[in-house]
Amino acid sequence: MVSVPLRSELIAFRRDLHMHPELGHQEFRTTAAIRARLERAGLRPRVLDSGTGLICDVHPTPGGGSDGEDVGGRPMLALRADIDALPIPDTKTVPYRSTVPDRAHACGHDVHTTVVLGVGLVLADLARKGQLPHPVRLLFQPAEEVLPGGATDAVESGALEGVGRILALHCDPKVDAGRIGLRTGPITSACDRLEISLTGAGGHTARPHLTTDLVTAAAKVATEVPALLARRVDTRSGLALTWGRISSGHACNVIPQHAELSGTIRCLDLPGWRAAPDLVHAAVDEIAALHQAKSEINYIRGVPPVVNEEESTELLHDAMAVRFGAHSVESTEQSLGGEDFSWYLEQVPGAMARLGVRRPGDQVPRDIHQGDFDVDESAIAVGVELLTAAALLDARRG
Repeated sequence: MVSVPLRSELIAFRRDLHMHPELGHQEFRTTAAIRARLERAGLRPRVLDSGTGLICDVHPTPGGGSDGEDVGGRPMLALRADIDALPIPDTKTVPYRSTVPDRAHACGHDVHTTVVLGVGLVLADLARKGQLPHPVRLLFQPAEEVLPGGATDAVESGALEGVGRILALHCDPKVDAGRIGLRTGPITSACDRLEISLTGAGGHTARPHLTTDLVTAAAKVATEVPALLARRVDTRSGLALTWGRISSGHACNVIPQHAELSGTIRCLDLPGWRAAPDLVHAAVDEIAALHQAKSEINYIRGVPPVVNEEESTELLHDAMAVRFGAHSVESTEQSLGGEDFSWYLEQVPGAMARLGVRRPGDQVPRDIHQGDFDVDESAIAVGVELLTAAALLDARRG
C-alpha cells in the first residue's frame, strides 16, 4: 500500500523535521510543513487554536463533509501524532543531524508525525478512488513534552468532536522495526511534577539549636517522604517520588533560611494517581513540621496513565496481523514514562502501540530522550501500513 515513491518522500520529510526540531508551542515551521503537504493532497487542515498543530479530516469523497461531521452520523476514528522536540543536543553524526543547537527529535515525534501524514496521503488517495468507506481524523498535536501536555489544548480546539475512538504510535528502540508492542490496560504511567520550598530561621552552624536546620529538614523530606508514600498507598499502584534537584545554602558555616526540592511523581494506575496530591501534601507537611520548617508545595498535575481500551487494542493487533502477520505483534510491559495521549483516553476509548524502530540485529542498548537516538526508517512505512489498515478495519466493523 505504501508505494516506493511515497516511502522515499516520507523518509525525506522525516529527515527534514529531524534537522529542524522545535520545542512545544513553538512548532510553527513543523505545522506549516504538515499543512502544505496535506493541502497539496487536496485536504483541508485546520491549525489548532493554540497556534501550532493541526486537525485534518479525510472524507470518503474529496472535499466532502465538514470538519467534525460524518455523513453516516457514526463517530470517526482519530489518529494522533505529536510534533514537538526536546531541549537536548543531537549528538549523532548523520547527514540529517539537527541544525538547531540544543534541540533534537530524541523521542521519535518526527517519526510519529511522518507516519500520520503518510496515512493521510494514502487515505486521500483511496478517497479519490472511492475506496475510503468512512472519514478519518488526523491530529497533529503540539507540546507533548510540556506538562500537562498539548493534548488538553487540542481537546479545547475540538480535536475530539465527532470522534469515537483514537489511536497512536510511539517509537520503541527496544522493539525491532517491522514489529509492534501491545498490551491491554495501562501501557504508560502517570507523571506529575513536585516543587517544594522550605523556610525557617537560619544562623551560625555553631548554634544549630537556635535555628531551623533547613539542610537537615530538606534531607529528611528527601528521604522520608518517599518512604511514607510507599506505606500510604496500595503498593500495586507503584506510586514513586523521585527527586531531581535539591538546593540549600551558600556557605559551610551558615545554616540557610531556605531550601528547595523538586522531582517527579509516577504512578501505575488511576486510583493512586488521583489520591497522590493529598497524600504528598500530608507527608511533606508532616516531615517538615517535625523539624520546625514551614513548607510550600507546588503540585503540578502532569498526565494520567495511558490505559489501552480492549477493543481498540484488538483493532491495532488485527490491523498489524493483516499487514505483517500475527508474529509481528509482541506483548509489551507498562512503562514508567508519561504520555499526554492519556488525556484523550479520559474522553474516548483508544489505544497506543509501541512501534519498533530498532534495526534488526542491533545489540547496542538504546533509549529515547538521548542525544544519539535514531530509528530504522523502514519503521515509517510499517506505521503507515498499520494505521491505514486500522482505519479500514474500524470502518468495516462499524
